[in-house]
Amino acid sequence: MERFLRIVKKFMVVLAISMSAYHLYTAAFGAPEAMMHRSIHLIFTLVLIILLGISSRMGKKKISLYIDFGLLLLVLISMSHIFLNYDYIVTRYPYVHPLTQWDFVMGIVLTLVLLEASRRVIGWALPITAAAFLLYTIFGEHLPGLMRHTGFTLETIIDQLYLTTEGIFGIPLGVSATYVILFVIFGAFLEQSGTGQFFMDFATSLVGGARGGPGKISCVSSSLFGTISGSAVANVMVDGWLTIPLMKRTGFKHEFAAAVEATASTGGQIMPPVMGAAAFVIAEFTGISYIDICKHALIPALLYYLALFMAIHFEASRTGLLGIPKEERPVLKRVIITKGHLFIPLIVIVYFMLAGYTPMYACIYATLSVLIISMLRGDTRMGLKKILGSLEFGAMNMLPVAAACACAGIVVGTINLTGLGLKFTSLILFIAGDSLVPALIFTMIAGIILGMGLPTTAAYIVQAALLIPALIKLGVPVIAAHLFVFYFAIISAITPPVAMAVYAAAGISGSNIWKTGIAAMKIGATGFIVPFMFVYGPSLLLIGSPGSVIATVISASIGVVLLSAGLMGWLLKEATLLERAMLVAGAIFLIKPGLWTDLIGLGLLMVVVFLQKFRHRSG
Repeated sequence: MERFLRIVKKFMVVLAISMSAYHLYTAAFGAPEAMMHRSIHLIFTLVLIILLGISSRMGKKKISLYIDFGLLLLVLISMSHIFLNYDYIVTRYPYVHPLTQWDFVMGIVLTLVLLEASRRVIGWALPITAAAFLLYTIFGEHLPGLMRHTGFTLETIIDQLYLTTEGIFGIPLGVSATYVILFVIFGAFLEQSGTGQFFMDFATSLVGGARGGPGKISCVSSSLFGTISGSAVANVMVDGWLTIPLMKRTGFKHEFAAAVEATASTGGQIMPPVMGAAAFVIAEFTGISYIDICKHALIPALLYYLALFMAIHFEASRTGLLGIPKEERPVLKRVIITKGHLFIPLIVIVYFMLAGYTPMYACIYATLSVLIISMLRGDTRMGLKKILGSLEFGAMNMLPVAAACACAGIVVGTINLTGLGLKFTSLILFIAGDSLVPALIFTMIAGIILGMGLPTTAAYIVQAALLIPALIKLGVPVIAAHLFVFYFAIISAITPPVAMAVYAAAGISGSNIWKTGIAAMKIGATGFIVPFMFVYGPSLLLIGSPGSVIATVISASIGVVLLSAGLMGWLLKEATLLERAMLVAGAIFLIKPGLWTDLIGLGLLMVVVFLQKFRHRSG
């Protein structure tokens, strides 16, 4: 049995390396047709997920192994049906040509196996959601009122999901196979070259000595590491083991230390240039280029981290915390001299995208640059073992994303087939009464609820099909509508009761989950407010004249600082309850674009400064 286990693990390594190599090759020299490329991507994903199950069950009940081998066989048979009958599948007329018996059976098999594989790597939430949409498609003709549809046969549903690029093999899986995997591989190469440790050393030498330095290290390093991981939980698990104990050691409360790491790690998904997998899906759905998506998202992301940085500073000032002693910090000059070259791949990827290259080519060049740049010093040099390890880790890290995208394809396929998206648009417009505020609040709540159980990409995809059309009909710019939904799908990671980044950070810190979640919402409050602001003032998304953009950015920057001050209870000194209320009110006025709102916000700031100065003198 042990020998067999070693064989399975070696085969998994070979398969994972082959998966990454295939996608790098097709990115450089051209991919097959969409259906074929996505099918190859999916079979790699499903086989690796099931082999993971086999390797983890060795030595346990044989029935579990039999089930896994049965699933593996079903994957190979249902996917082979597509490869062996590919010409027939791509030339037939969907919904016109009747399905063969094999088409029908294999479609059901693949759908069920995909639901089980997704459950294994991302949990129950998305498979249950997809199953609910399937049940709606099958039985929705019996529902009353607006939710009723005309009815579809099981044959039509399987046709949509299995034999077209409108279901399982739809846009989400296409984005996963074309763009996302390349950036995940790029991130794996960065990590293997020591870039993750470099980010930590850079942040420590840069801000570690400041008041509340360990918290600021978390803020800076997590914003950088988000470029590599694209996952809030992964970010916490990499950074948190160092930053959270460091914060606790220098006097931060357990809950606050965990909340800082959770909030900082969550923001990595909104920080260009990578922004996690969902940014590529946004580009595909909107038709807006990926580099333009990054441009629009830049200022809100910087505001998020500015607010977090200042919240840490104000909390440290309020509680009298100091930074890391000089002798325990790396020297900035030495860090830059010894490892500063590891910044170059990030510069390369941004340069090539700004120069008009596709994200695929930009990622290929950036990955090559990691190999070349790492050779400059012995401690970062990547040999064959690290290169193969990067290819393996890239593929394995891709499995949850690829499974989520394929499973989300079931949801999108059923929504398109039943017209549920149009029904939801009508429902939201009816509830909102053609008023934007209730529609935004409804979308925010839906985004947070969906994001609590689904990966960010899947939560965004479901909302893109159901909720975004209503916002656009109410006059919200396309990019603002998509980023609004994207933000709340992400911010759910720090929103109780199901806050995955908070769970991960609290586990490291040993803190109470609810207290940590409340602290995370407090210091991450900007993430809840800024999306509303860029809907009403698109200049925060760099839309508009340079003058209006500059004015908006300056006022919003002051606003998020005041918001952090009000929530933490400190500006120049400890704030009274009235001063905190004035700071929060001033922040909201400043974040909202407009001359009069800015003047009111600045006026409130001046009053608080005067009160604190006067109180200082009188004391």
